[in-house]
Amino acid sequence: MNVKYMELSGKIALVTGASGGIGRAVALDLAELGAKVAVNYLSNRDGADETVETIRKRGGHAVAIQADVTNEEQIQSLVEQTEKSFGDSIDILVNNTGTLVERRAVEDMTMDLWKQVMDVNVTSAVFTSKAVIPGMKAKGFGNIINLSSLAAHNGGGLRAIAYGASKGAIVTFTRGLARELAPYGIRVNCVAPGFIDDTKFHATFTTPEARDATIAGIPLGRAGVPQDVSRSIVFLATEQSSFITGETLDINGGVLMR
Repeated sequence: MNVKYMELSGKIALVTGASGGIGRAVALDLAELGAKVAVNYLSNRDGADETVETIRKRGGHAVAIQADVTNEEQIQSLVEQTEKSFGDSIDILVNNTGTLVERRAVEDMTMDLWKQVMDVNVTSAVFTSKAVIPGMKAKGFGNIINLSSLAAHNGGGLRAIAYGASKGAIVTFTRGLARELAPYGIRVNCVAPGFIDDTKFHATFTTPEARDATIAGIPLGRAGVPQDVSRSIVFLATEQSSFITGETLDINGGVLMR
């Protein structure tokens, strides 16, 4: 294999929600291949700074930028700060921000909670993508990688229907945007992780009993780790995947085989 297809030297990447977990692993792996990385965070400043420090200690280039990616004005500022920091427009966008928010049955759902779930999981990806597209079009190149979930395919766990629906929307958004941007040399893909341990998501929303039961049902016999997802995202961000667009890559240890 020609190693040049694995290089990201000179590329500028923005990873949303990159202060920990999957986002942090993605930022580290992109930087390892030479990308300059903007590490977005909302409230975990220490985690973002740690990610940036790790990248810099390894000889890479990174900057931490605070922004609420459910707010269009802050998204635009995030993109502008990234471009100013690295002197060019963004080549790679990883829409990683997302959360369950709260487990709640549909009969107990409120409009506010529904909107909050959709804003953090879907609206953030739509409008952050919107903000980077002009720069990508000007270059005739770009990669947008969205984060969905196994929940998009199986409806989600107990009282997580809103989350599952939002992640299903991301899969559809990916397909539509890929078709829309293909004529401009911009690829759009998606990854759908299953149970990924060592993340704030499961530390917050999954009980120890549910964790053990879930892992017991994984054919490969273990939970995933953030690096399992980040390596797949790096594949989609490099020229190794140059003829792939509009796809969703399932990363779940064999729980769902299609």
